[in-house]
Amino acid sequence: MESRLAEIEIKLSFAEDLLEALNSIVIRQQRQIDKLQQDLCALSQQLQPDEAPVAARDLREELPPHY
Repeated sequence: MESRLAEIEIKLSFAEDLLEALNSIVIRQQRQIDKLQQDLCALSQQLQPDEAPVAARDLREELPPHY
């Protein structure tokens, strides 16, 4: 009975250590996700057109420079 209790305590200790390690990984990943979301938002704002859109060009009507 004593050895079974010691075995359970050892397994519980390992489980607690694993839980702490996984928790720190989740915290780190959430920070990375938050940073990536901020970066994506900043990039999205940079891509927003501040001015009127440029008229589309028809490349078939443009002559190459050697003509």
